[in-house]
Amino acid sequence: MWHPIFARFYSWLSCRGDAAGMADHRDELLAGLVGRGVEVGAGNGLNFSHYPSSVTKVIAVEPEPYLRARAFSAARDADVPVTVVDGTADALALREASLDFAVVSLVLCSVSSQHAALREIKRVLRPGGELRFYEHVRSESASLARWQCAVSPFWKVVGGGCHPDRDTVSAIEHAGFTINQIRSFMFEPGPRIACGIVAPHVIGRAAIV
Repeated sequence: MWHPIFARFYSWLSCRGDAAGMADHRDELLAGLVGRGVEVGAGNGLNFSHYPSSVTKVIAVEPEPYLRARAFSAARDADVPVTVVDGTADALALREASLDFAVVSLVLCSVSSQHAALREIKRVLRPGGELRFYEHVRSESASLARWQCAVSPFWKVVGGGCHPDRDTVSAIEHAGFTINQIRSFMFEPGPRIACGIVAPHVIGRAAIV
């Protein structure tokens, strides 16, 4: 999980994205969370300052070394307790049914297997636990979806394993979650020539069936 060039580019782009509206998306994603949870693929930790005070603990899992170091720095300034750990989405070092919530934020595009990641997230959530998700997804527009599929092999190489053509909402449902709330929208965090491919986004909440 070592992507030194992409990790630095992502850190720059995510800060630019926050200024363009992503910070508001983070507030929407995390609003109302309560208790203990895991953030899978925490990146450089930009979500940490958006967790509400009702959150008592966040275990932030990030496998990429450069991004994990940035997350450590962000955790020190967070208003809620955040522990940053190494790990991958498909092998969380957490007890079964031990957490109140899980957060995935622009990560299900790049995990090696969405099915394995979501199965593991479901394992660590307690009955009634909640999955919050904020992801770019395959477009509902047939023309844009064709472009996403066409560039995906190249995009994965330069984008740290990112797949721009994944139907992530269906993957969440197939993993045994019920989506209770979802909002679809277009958002380009950076230059349109590149970010238009990943402009379709969703923010939502799901629970275990």
